[in-house]
Amino acid sequence: MESDSSSESVGLPLSEFSDEAHDSTFHFQILKLTDQLYIWVSCNSARLGHLFASYPLPFDKIPSLTSLLGGGPDNTGASMARRLAMKTGWSIILAANLPSNSPTLEAYAERRLFQELRTLGYVKSSADHQQLTASAQ
Repeated sequence: MESDSSSESVGLPLSEFSDEAHDSTFHFQILKLTDQLYIWVSCNSARLGHLFASYPLPFDKIPSLTSLLGGGPDNTGASMARRLAMKTGWSIILAANLPSNSPTLEAYAERRLFQELRTLGYVKSSADHQQLTASAQ
């Protein structure tokens, strides 16, 4: 089961959807801000969870990562934030409320989220990413 809604409140594109898989209900929100994406993903509840920020760097292939609220670099959602920044070319702020020690649920949430980001056109091409890093130098 999946529900999807998009809105442009105050000029900020917001996409919300839910999905059921692995006997769990996932909730997602994607908010496009200037030069970054705020993403919330939750499993079986509507809580904020840990908050991470990951930014692509012009001089390194691996995006930087920091924990903004709770958790650390080894917590659920941390690697997801880094991989999403790497795959999309966007700075990512990720709020993740996923069960710890459940790599299957985390992998599903990341795949579903990336699928939606691609559908929304939020995956930058490698040419866009190279131009962005060149202008930052």
